[in-house]
Order: sequence, then C-alpha cells, then structure tokens
Amino acid sequence: MSEPVNLRILDREYLVACPAEERDSLLSAAQLVDSRLRDVRNAHRSATLDRWAVLVALNLANELGQLRNQLRQRDHELERALHGLTQRLDGLLAQAPARSQSTLPLREG
Repeated sequence: MSEPVNLRILDREYLVACPAEERDSLLSAAQLVDSRLRDVRNAHRSATLDRWAVLVALNLANELGQLRNQLRQRDHELERALHGLTQRLDGLLAQAPARSQSTLPLREG
C-alpha cells in the first residue's frame, strides 16, 4: 500500500506516494537528485531550473547506462567462466573411473 512521503529538493517540498518498502530508496534518490541539482546550479548560475533538471537527468541516465553496460559485461564474463568450469568438470568426470554409489566413502558431518 502506498503512503505519502514528503521530499525536499532544491528547497521545494514534494509529496509523493510510495510503497512503504520503497520509502528509504525514494528518500535516498531524492537526496541524490537534490545534491546533483545543487551542483549543477552552482556551476551554471544563469541557467533555469528546467535546464538544471535536464542536465541532471542526462547525467544520471548516462551513469545508469554505463552501469548497465558494466553489468552486461560482467554477466558475459561470468557466463564464459562458468562454461569453462563446466567443461573442465565434465572432462574430469569423464576421465574418472566409474564408481557405484556403494563404493563411495561415507562422511559424517
């Protein structure tokens, strides 16, 4: 169920409905947006609020895109490594003499 959350960004109040379990994430996002807007405002004093918002949105979208690309690359590397390990394990299992379940030592543990 959504609950109202009061956010303060660039000294303006915003009331946003949000599921209770996402409240902390929303507050954290609002702090990030506020911080980025303040940074852009300080660097571009003559720009309008709309321009600041667009610059911040573009910067955040760019960072998100870079993180997604990094995750895709990491996933690809993990898949390749797991495939290599699976092939090695299959090769080792194929070389091992066939054993029945009854000849395997029992471990207590």
